[in-house]
Amino acid sequence: MTFCKTALKHALFLLLLFSATFFKAQQLPATGDLGSIHGNFQIDAQYYQPDSLIGAPRVPEKFLSNVFGNINYSKGNFSAGVRYEAYNNVRQGFDTRYKGQGIVNRFARYRTDLLDITIGNIYEQFGSGLMLRTYYEPGLLYDNSLDGIRVISSPIKGITLKGLAGKQRYFFTVGQGIVRGADAEVNINELFDTVLGQKKTKVILGGSFVSKFQADLDPNLALPQNVGCYGGRINIIREGFNFASEYAYKINDPSSDNKYSYKTGEALFSTISYATNGLSFLVQGKRVDNMSFRSDRNESLQALLINYLPATTRQHTYSMLALNPYATQIKGEIGGMAEMQYKFKRNTPMGGKYGMEITLNYSQANGLNQIPVGDSTSTMTYYKTSYTDVGQNYYHDFFVEINKKFSKKWKGTFVYSNQFYNRNIIQFGADEGFKNLKTQIGVVDITYKYKSTGSIRLEMQGLFAKDQDMVTNSNLVARGNWGTALLEWTPSGNWFFAVYDQYNYGNPAENLRIHYYLGTFGYNKDASRISVSYGKQSAGIFCVGGVCRTVPASNGLTLSITSSF
Repeated sequence: MTFCKTALKHALFLLLLFSATFFKAQQLPATGDLGSIHGNFQIDAQYYQPDSLIGAPRVPEKFLSNVFGNINYSKGNFSAGVRYEAYNNVRQGFDTRYKGQGIVNRFARYRTDLLDITIGNIYEQFGSGLMLRTYYEPGLLYDNSLDGIRVISSPIKGITLKGLAGKQRYFFTVGQGIVRGADAEVNINELFDTVLGQKKTKVILGGSFVSKFQADLDPNLALPQNVGCYGGRINIIREGFNFASEYAYKINDPSSDNKYSYKTGEALFSTISYATNGLSFLVQGKRVDNMSFRSDRNESLQALLINYLPATTRQHTYSMLALNPYATQIKGEIGGMAEMQYKFKRNTPMGGKYGMEITLNYSQANGLNQIPVGDSTSTMTYYKTSYTDVGQNYYHDFFVEINKKFSKKWKGTFVYSNQFYNRNIIQFGADEGFKNLKTQIGVVDITYKYKSTGSIRLEMQGLFAKDQDMVTNSNLVARGNWGTALLEWTPSGNWFFAVYDQYNYGNPAENLRIHYYLGTFGYNKDASRISVSYGKQSAGIFCVGGVCRTVPASNGLTLSITSSF
């Protein structure tokens, strides 16, 4: 049990450090002439124990941690902040180029009625993000912020103008390329307030232009040094109805993502939603063709992406539903999602005494058929696609979710899902000869609230797969049927305890039919949370909003601390 003692020592040290920092932070003045200070801290650390059976590697440092803290100050029209990050070393499953520590994010901002100016690290989004979106997602360790300047102005009511320029964060430095952008948004009703201000139908128009500059140092290719992307959007709102659509066009941008193709890129994203008493629906559609947009053409994975391609598939929280998540294909895809939700009223035959809610959802993503143009015997540098020519199926997910309260103490959630998963494209980016994964998934989630601050929750899940390949060299390829069980006890509003078992009972390789046991306990108070868990984690893919990272198998003790003030 030496590893447990060592891990507990590390965990105790981090806990004491966090407590001291948090105590001091709480003593700072929150109001008054000195302004206000607020922020948050997060510590995720793990002690790793090798396990050859599940593929958990031996970690030389044994104890790895991801730590960050934001401190923000504001007074009147002025605000400023810094974020400190430390990876010693970064946890398994994250890019190893995150190594070290330091202040990686700092900004100063001043706002008046006419101007809003920010210098330093900037997070901004134009429209739905097809042309530009910089954001921070600690769960993925994703940060593509711009280090530069941004100016926002509203010279006339109803008109908002934005302009920015800078270089993107690249781990503990910045990328080579320079990003510049401008955006204009016009709220028609506000602009013509005397005529349209009281109209029920509201119309918002917008347009953006984003470019990047990167020097051409390639001795063999004539690469464009300035790459521009432009487009427009519209949003129409009337009571419960909302329609939004955006189109973006990008000039030729040869890069490692498209094998240095000179084809132009384009993207179209539209959404329609409607909500009324007890009923709502949502329809989304997306077509993306060669819309990888980076400030460094030679980068890959999630590094230095300028834009964001919205997901049109449901982002699940239950582990079996999320076991094979879909990752947006930046090279090209066409897809959509339709969802309807209906709430049966109380004291009706379907609703019963407490009512019932049902959700139906279907999403699908397909590829685009790429037709080479020119000499097909050489490396393809150009191709064409058609809006009416849909390629192979990448993914689909149909699910039904029912939420029902049976009494004051009992409630439940029940889910059925049918999924199709093209492993060749989603996991490997090319046809590797593996069969497509077809699964049916069921979830039963029951909660018994035996007192106002105490509850017991039982969660059972099953995943049943078809057409499995007999592959043993990768847990990401063929894993067969799964079953999971979770028992969670919350004795009060502060403490929680849980035991979890994920069992790969249908793995084609008998030696990999493994139980992944995990035990967790934690404590919540106000805006702070501490949790400790010990056990095994299976290899897989973790996604947030269509952006994914590979999670390796692991075994060990995990500590997580979060707090905000």
